[in-house]
Amino acid sequence: MNIWRPRQNIEVKALGLVWRDGLLLASEICRDDGTVDGVRPLGGRVEFGETWRDALVREFREELGVVVEVVGTPMVLENIYMHQGIVGHEVAFVCDVTFPADAYVSEGPIEYFEDNGDKCLARWYDVAQLDCGALELYPTGLKTQLRERSQST
Repeated sequence: MNIWRPRQNIEVKALGLVWRDGLLLASEICRDDGTVDGVRPLGGRVEFGETWRDALVREFREELGVVVEVVGTPMVLENIYMHQGIVGHEVAFVCDVTFPADAYVSEGPIEYFEDNGDKCLARWYDVAQLDCGALELYPTGLKTQLRERSQST
């Protein structure tokens, strides 16, 4: 007897940590009503047959028109979450990237578009001020990893 089960997917993401003057470049994550819930480093989905490194370089090129270089070893975070009553599951490779020094030097927001046409905003954030009630830093656990990493260096 075959029992039908809903299809379950795990998304694999590649996210880049871009730092400038101690601030992290992160994109706003909005609720369905448009209010900003939190922020996450830029990057996106790893396509089938693509390495996370290649995906990270591609995402920055597509979204911001800049070429980044992946630096160091990634942090790997697993995130299981609920969105609109559906359980989501993602594995994220999060790694430092070098960003062109002359790109997006203004302090204002950076507007870009996802491949589905959605308009997004990225800003430079003080990580110490995130996860303190107003804005969350996603994926869950990233702030802890960044804190532990800075203490070990």
